[in-house]
Amino acid sequence: MKLDIQARNVELTRALQGYIKRRLYFAFGSRDSKIKNVKIMLSDVNGPKGGCDKRCRILLRVAGLKDIIIEEFQSDSRSAVDRAASRARQTLGRRLMKWKNKHRQKIIMEDDLLAI
Repeated sequence: MKLDIQARNVELTRALQGYIKRRLYFAFGSRDSKIKNVKIMLSDVNGPKGGCDKRCRILLRVAGLKDIIIEEFQSDSRSAVDRAASRARQTLGRRLMKWKNKHRQKIIMEDDLLAI
């Protein structure tokens, strides 16, 4: 899994980069062989105004599936990363399950045709 972390108007410290890497490997660890790359974009939407303005956008590219894009807003960067990673993991799990079921049905139908 190739990881690309970018930040705009947010200080991307080594500690924050390490946190993001650990969080993503925890979220996608069992499925990281299926993931081509992950792009993370952190940004501060309102600048110094405050509020729930830290955005984390995750783009997952998975072989055989459409891209998964998750966007989450929270009051701090780590919370935004946590929430976005959790939602991305759930979405990836659902899409992989649909893909698996679709191909399983296709194989069963082909086996039925061969039996005729």
